[in-house]
Amino acid sequence: MSQPAQQQDAPGTEAAMDPAPDYGETSYRGSGRLTDKVAVITGADSGIGKAVALAFAREGADVVISYLNEHDDAERTRAMVTDAGRRALVLAGDLSNPQECRALIDQAVKEFGHIDVLVHNAAFQRVHESLTEIPDEEWDHTLAVNLSAYFHLAKAAVPHMKAGSSIIATSSIQADSPSPELMPYAATKAAISNMTGSLAQMLAEQGIRANTVAPGPIWTPLIPATMPEEKVESFGEQVPFARAGQPSELAPVYVMLASDEASYVSGAVIAVTGGKPML
Repeated sequence: MSQPAQQQDAPGTEAAMDPAPDYGETSYRGSGRLTDKVAVITGADSGIGKAVALAFAREGADVVISYLNEHDDAERTRAMVTDAGRRALVLAGDLSNPQECRALIDQAVKEFGHIDVLVHNAAFQRVHESLTEIPDEEWDHTLAVNLSAYFHLAKAAVPHMKAGSSIIATSSIQADSPSPELMPYAATKAAISNMTGSLAQMLAEQGIRANTVAPGPIWTPLIPATMPEEKVESFGEQVPFARAGQPSELAPVYVMLASDEASYVSGAVIAVTGGKPML
């Protein structure tokens, strides 16, 4: 199974994707596992973040939808959350700027009073065939969005979290099996997994858990917006399932990690990779 060759400008939008991603609109059924929790989700306008926002809302959580500038996509996420009967706060901002990270948390706390779940999912990547093709500015930007934002968000959020709260970061199979053409992205994802392990130990005394989800190839706007057409067409064929995963296939893992059912799960890396093992 593959998708047609296609490409669009970064950061990408779901409306231009063929086929449209599956966010679980018709399949996800909540059971009150996150009732009255407050969740901040970065990159929640589309892709994995959107599916997580939908699942969290259907499980009873209020959701802060953080995104860059994909306003139409973000508004559709808002509609999913409110249709589930939960409150949504939609906040645009560039998380490569530490002040924007702090402002996001400040506005979330001002609206809801506290934070129970922080999901750092926003990411940037570009494909380059050689080291010399990677602009210095792009290296710095990739680290700022993917990794430094995680630090600034967690640092700002933890004072507003209580025992039982959860931090969840999106890493990648790239952290374990890096592709040379995605070197900056892969490096940040390895660092995210490592940082999450440190946070799990650092925050254990406060009763705050920290875990990482490591997706394999998932069909999100990031793919046609950052990869050549020929790579988009074969995207996902490299894993044993021989297809790209859908955002809806990630959301239940985030729900579990955010829920009280995962009370003894911290410092874990959970692979959702279509059968490709992580060591």
